[in-house]
Amino acid sequence: MTLKAEFEQYAEDVKKVKTRPTDEELLDLYGLYKQAIVGDIHIEKPGITELKGKAKWEAWNSRKGMSNEDAMNADISLAKEAIEKYGM
Repeated sequence: MTLKAEFEQYAEDVKKVKTRPTDEELLDLYGLYKQAIVGDIHIEKPGITELKGKAKWEAWNSRKGMSNEDAMNADISLAKEAIEKYGM
């Protein structure tokens, strides 16, 4: 299985866990996913009143400079942990 195929599989599998991961875990997964798929963030930071959008922006921005492959590997690791922790 290629890295991209494994990444895509875990991205789908982690959505099926029995218990919802913590907000921090979800933000980590989101930031890594966006970095792997899109690369460095290229959108403006949402305003102070957009709390959810701002948190997601910050999670993605914190991965700036990380290669797509490194982001995929890190996302796979976090997804595996979440699946083991919360079950499918």
